[in-house]
Amino acid sequence: MNRLTFKLEKRLTPSPVMVFIIPLISVLLALLLGGIFLVLTGENPLTVYSLMLVDSLGSKYGLTETMVKAIPLMLTSLGVSLAFKMKLWNIGAEGQLYMGAMAATWLPLTFPALPVYLMLPGMIILGMIAGGLWALLTAIPRAIWKVNEIITTLMLNYVAILWVDFLVYGPWRDPEGSNFPITASFAEAARLPGLGDSRVHTGLFFALALAVILAIVFKYSRWGYSINVIGSSERAARYAGMNIKRNILLVMFLSGAISGLAGMAEVSGIIGKLQHGISPGYGYTAIIVAWLSKLNPLAILIVSVLFGALQVGGYAVQVEGVPAAVATMLQGAILFFVLGGEVLTNYRVKLVSQKGEELSK
Repeated sequence: MNRLTFKLEKRLTPSPVMVFIIPLISVLLALLLGGIFLVLTGENPLTVYSLMLVDSLGSKYGLTETMVKAIPLMLTSLGVSLAFKMKLWNIGAEGQLYMGAMAATWLPLTFPALPVYLMLPGMIILGMIAGGLWALLTAIPRAIWKVNEIITTLMLNYVAILWVDFLVYGPWRDPEGSNFPITASFAEAARLPGLGDSRVHTGLFFALALAVILAIVFKYSRWGYSINVIGSSERAARYAGMNIKRNILLVMFLSGAISGLAGMAEVSGIIGKLQHGISPGYGYTAIIVAWLSKLNPLAILIVSVLFGALQVGGYAVQVEGVPAAVATMLQGAILFFVLGGEVLTNYRVKLVSQKGEELSK
């Protein structure tokens, strides 16, 4: 009796229709799965989803809060997408964000009287350097000894978060902060300007500018071509004379620097100080956003807004007694189905017998 097995065969040219349709189907399946869990907990999925949509995008306040959440998502997603383009799995955007926030905070705490034209550029530079160097810690062993960067970037997230906790609970804690784990508030010169009277700040322009720059680099520059070639085949890149080690170090540094900029924008544009828990997981959500956007920098801007709305909507449904974790559950479900959809997009599933005879596709 012949045993039947499944076999994956690489598609030479994935169908453009599948590339467009499957991510949409993946999101719908995630919503369906979330709906099933909501029904099991006694909630009406349509009511919950409608409430999340209206509260996040249906009012000026909701839209403002959605954009506030979207800005760090845009920046961290752009950062990881740069690394992912070269098949460098930077899972450390969360830690790089924290290190960028920490380094940016050092300047207004140490030199509070600096004028704005020195303060903000200095905070931006320090935040990007710190995020980049934190990513470089994993890039060096990856480039020299082929150490798996997934593990090292993930582990360094916890180191960065706990280091920031040490600072805000210890030497940087504001003596007038009622014993809360926060630093002293920044001077006005250290605050990113807001847009109008809303909480949306000029960090949005950082994300827009970087998205355009990366889109141009990926599509038109020689370096962008090198990144794609190295990501597709290191052997082919080496044969073409490309310096793989140098590109690994450079790409990981820039990836971390962009995430570090997200940390700077968060403490300067929103919080106005460094504190415990400055990120609800932006660096992890960025992985989902980048994949759902197909690593397209301009698409990342749109998907980040949608995921910002998902976070704001998750907080909103708490008022109705629904756990805010429903948003996190939906994010995880979306990632699961998107990754599954990637397999169907790039591979053809075949059913074969033990003798290797193809039965179906």
